[in-house]
Formats: sequence, C-alpha cells, structure tokens
Amino acid sequence: MPDSPLDALWTPTAVGDIALPHRLAMAPMTRNRSTPDGVPSELNAEYYAQRASHALVVTEGTQPSAEGQGYPLTPGIHTEAQIAGWRKVTEAVHAADGRIVIQLMHAGRIAHPGNTPHGGQPVAPSAIRPSGTIFTASGLQSMPRPRELTEAEIADTVQEFRAAARAAVEAGADGVEIHGASGYLVHQFLSTNANRRTDRYGGSVENRVRFAVEVAAAVADEIGAGRTGIRISPGNPYNDIAEDDPRELYAALARALAPLGLACLHVVQAEDEELLDILRGLWPTTLMVNRVGAELAVRAADIAEGRADVVTVGALALANPDLVERVRSRAPLNTPDPATFYGGDEAGYTDYPTLAS
Repeated sequence: MPDSPLDALWTPTAVGDIALPHRLAMAPMTRNRSTPDGVPSELNAEYYAQRASHALVVTEGTQPSAEGQGYPLTPGIHTEAQIAGWRKVTEAVHAADGRIVIQLMHAGRIAHPGNTPHGGQPVAPSAIRPSGTIFTASGLQSMPRPRELTEAEIADTVQEFRAAARAAVEAGADGVEIHGASGYLVHQFLSTNANRRTDRYGGSVENRVRFAVEVAAAVADEIGAGRTGIRISPGNPYNDIAEDDPRELYAALARALAPLGLACLHVVQAEDEELLDILRGLWPTTLMVNRVGAELAVRAADIAEGRADVVTVGALALANPDLVERVRSRAPLNTPDPATFYGGDEAGYTDYPTLAS
C-alpha cells in the first residue's frame, strides 16, 4: 500500500478504450445552464475545460430525446444544434488535454410538462406518480402521474439511447455513461415501487434488469463496449425510489451486464459495504466509485485497498477546477456554494478561483 492513501490516485489506468493519466475523475452533476433548447453553450465549454485535468470528465445528465427531459435548462443530444453545442465542449476539453464522456439520462417520471419542449405527460415503467415536487419556470410544482410505456415504446426508448450514443461520439465525446441511478428511468425499471409491471419488464429481478441491459447492449453495439459505461446507485431512495432486494438486484444486474464487456461500472455507494464487495468480485472491468460526502483520503483508500479502480468526486470538482493540482500539492480547497449549484450564470460555475489566479 502507498505511504498515503492519496498516493494511490496518481497511477495511470484505463476506462475501456480511454487511457487515464491518474484515477481522480469528475462525477456528473446537473447544473441547469444550457439554453432553453438544450444546447450547450460557450459557458458550458469553459466550465468543462477548466476541469479537464481530472482523469475523466463525466458530464451532467443529457437527455437522449425530448421526452427524456426532466428539468429546465438541461442539455440534450438529439438535435443537430445540440450535437454542435456538445462539439464545442468536447473540443475545449480535448484542447486542455482532457477526456470526456457524455452521460445519457432519461428522467422518466421525474419530470413536468412545463420543463419540456413538447409539454407532454412524463413516461415511466408504470403509471405511478412520484412523491415530491420539481422545479419549473413557474416555481415548484408537484410531479404529475406518468404514462406507462408500452413494450413497443420501451423498444423505441432503447433505440433513442442508441442514437444518442452515436450523436455523442459524433460530437467528439470519448464515450458515454448510461445513467442508471438516482431515480431516473433506468433506475425506475430496477425499482420495486416505480415498476409494477406484469410483463417481461416487471416483477422478477431478471425482468426488472432487462431494460438496463437492453439499453447497455444497444449503446455498446453502436459505439463499442470500450466507450460505454453505466452508473448505478444501489439502495438510493432519491426521487422516491424503493428497492426491496438491492443485493440480489444489483448482483443480478452485474452478472447480466458483465458479458457485454462495458468500459466501467460507476457505483454511487450508499451504506452497503458488502454489496460493494459483491460488485467488485462480479465486475470484470473498471469499477468507479463515488462515496458522496466522504473525505478524499477515504475515497482514495478504495483504490489503495482494491475496492475501486477510479474514484469520482462531485462538489469538490465543482468548486475546484484545479482539484488535481491542489490535491497533489496539498493546497487548501475552495468551499462549494450550494446557492449557485443550479441555474444562473458564471457565478458559482466558472468563477471559482484556481491556485494560479
């Protein structure tokens, strides 16, 4: 083991086809700063380029279709204008010697008609309204009851992920991450409260993992398994999600995904250390772990002790564009400002100071 857990961060590795110079990566974070049409802007390009020294930049959740949008001012990757906007972002990151993957996120039932260009009813595995509210242009609103997807629509949604992955690579991304966590559509299919289907997509564990596996298989087939990752959050109740059987569920999901040879599994770890060990044993390629809120030394210890290959950080990367330099030199860190996390302009987005400034 290295003299300090932090030393484990600085050895090279790879995520599938993407060579990484070290093991400290940037987690995906919704920032609500795209245009109303879901087009990434020059400001977005500046934000991501500032953070290009992270081993890998995983972007904010990006809707694969108009129907997949949940929140206002989030980016898409399904129109020519959106692809062109993302190309500005990827070119800026690559010019700064970085590596970037676009996270594909269909919000499912965590949505509101006022936040989407089509103003339609949200869709979900089952027609079950989630508890809680969602931010819209007219303030906080209750989320409406979603419409249950038909099997034909599920197949169409899988193809939307495929097309979005192709568009992401066209835009210059090094790969994509499928968002299977945090209560959004893929996670809704995995759950036992949002998914009450009685067909081949609901009920048993094998049925509930089917959608996630079909999406991953389609994306990997389109752009290559070495450019495809998936993010999960076992036991995470965010966005009104319940899982009655997380160990059985996620072990089954890992076993079903393993033959695809995906680049990585990105685990947002909750409290179940035994499940993390199970996934470590089952997963054949790179395992990325995000311990939300943990000290960086604790995260690095996952690498030093073999529980993870790469660790990702969210708020630390948000507030410290030069986090890698700061950690290497043991410099003090900026404090994140939660008041500026979502929406707005450059304040709390591109104006966090670097050591050089």
